[in-house]
Amino acid sequence: MNPSPNRTDRLVSSLAYSALFLFLSTCLGVSLQGVIGKPNVIIIFVDDLGYADIGPFGSKHSTPNLLRMARDGRRFTSFYSTSPVCTPSRASLMTGCYPRRVGMAHNERGQWVLFPGNHKGLHPDEFTIAELLKEQDYATACMGKWHLGDQPRFLPTRQGFDSYFGIPFSNDMGYHNLVRGFPPLPLMRNETVIEEEPDQALLTRRYTEEAVAFIQANRDQPFFLYLPHTMPHIPIHVSDPFKDQSGNGLIGDAVQEIDWSTGRILDTLKELEIEGNTLVIFTSDNGGTFRSKSSNAPLRGQKGEVWEGGMRVCTLMQWPGVIPEGTDCHELTTTMDLLPTIAEVIGQELPKDRLIDGRNIWPLIVGQPEAKTPHDAFYYYWMNHLSAIRSGKWKLHVSYIKRNGTGMIQKRVTELYDLENDIGETTNIAADHLEVVKRLKGLISKARKDLGDGPYLGRNTRPAGYVESTQFLTHKEQ
Repeated sequence: MNPSPNRTDRLVSSLAYSALFLFLSTCLGVSLQGVIGKPNVIIIFVDDLGYADIGPFGSKHSTPNLLRMARDGRRFTSFYSTSPVCTPSRASLMTGCYPRRVGMAHNERGQWVLFPGNHKGLHPDEFTIAELLKEQDYATACMGKWHLGDQPRFLPTRQGFDSYFGIPFSNDMGYHNLVRGFPPLPLMRNETVIEEEPDQALLTRRYTEEAVAFIQANRDQPFFLYLPHTMPHIPIHVSDPFKDQSGNGLIGDAVQEIDWSTGRILDTLKELEIEGNTLVIFTSDNGGTFRSKSSNAPLRGQKGEVWEGGMRVCTLMQWPGVIPEGTDCHELTTTMDLLPTIAEVIGQELPKDRLIDGRNIWPLIVGQPEAKTPHDAFYYYWMNHLSAIRSGKWKLHVSYIKRNGTGMIQKRVTELYDLENDIGETTNIAADHLEVVKRLKGLISKARKDLGDGPYLGRNTRPAGYVESTQFLTHKEQ
């Protein structure tokens, strides 16, 4: 999207600020923290939101607040989650690592996400965004879906968050799921279940109210707000003011309520006069699912698949006066990049005792001329299986995993797509670019040694957390 003429002055001003920050930090060696202090950080992480489910990415749903965010900030059109499903993608956001790196590509039973009462969770020794910011005395809070382990040692309050309010896994994992025999869906405050089977129609609104209260309470100190929405994951619920209002079914209603929620956050920042010191990031954990009538157009595929529609996600970033208004970034960027980038902004060193896969994308965020992706390659994993690679404009699929009556079967393929000219992955041109295929397969071989692939363990992976004895989260009367 191009900035309109009436925004030219603001755009020039924003670019000038960005150029100043880059000059001071890159040329003069001044830390970004010394230039801009400690900005507040808000990450809005939506569950199963399709690439084209919001207005800035072509949706017909009414999303005026997200359109405002795109107008006042920057669209990232080639931004990736590291997995087409929930748990692994959230592990990457928190740690800056591929799910396979931190042992979170699947649960202990080989299923693709964590379920209530699982033994596995994000290892407490992993270094999260919240812990990074706590080292700089930030107030930290998580409101919404966690999905990185529901046993006490895996909860958000053990991973750097001062407070937590939400459901610790997906909203379809309650007692109504008769096939799996789950207990009632728990709504938690910190480490205590305060309700069982809460009214899901009110979840988006309740998360938003909690988020606004947190911002208001911490207006005078730096804060980190992580707002991982439950919706529009199936079963989709919306509150009465949004029910049947979109004309596009439940998915449209839910997206419009999430837009309202985002507007409340942005309006609160403006009312408190702290929007100029706040980085707001809006994105999704993976692509949308066709079951909900979500749209990933013009991408191929959906949630659960390594086609672009499963892992390329709509992303917006806003920081008035810092991020250039009404602009686009088309370079490859990922959720893993947020942790190292935030570390760069606040002047906090990353741990030196572990590999972190994300890279600093600050030059891309602020629109530095000629800035390029820091990634030579990006790997698409389907659970533990290395299925595809992207390098530059090229994407090579090497395997597909398909379900059969007894489990999973892996099919080896060689399919090459030019994402610049064929974003929908419609035409396999491997036979016409054998040298490109050879180069990408060489990068895949390196990744297999490093991260592993299927049963082959990588040399540089770390274990997930594990507890021997587990229990379901239930409400205990005091």
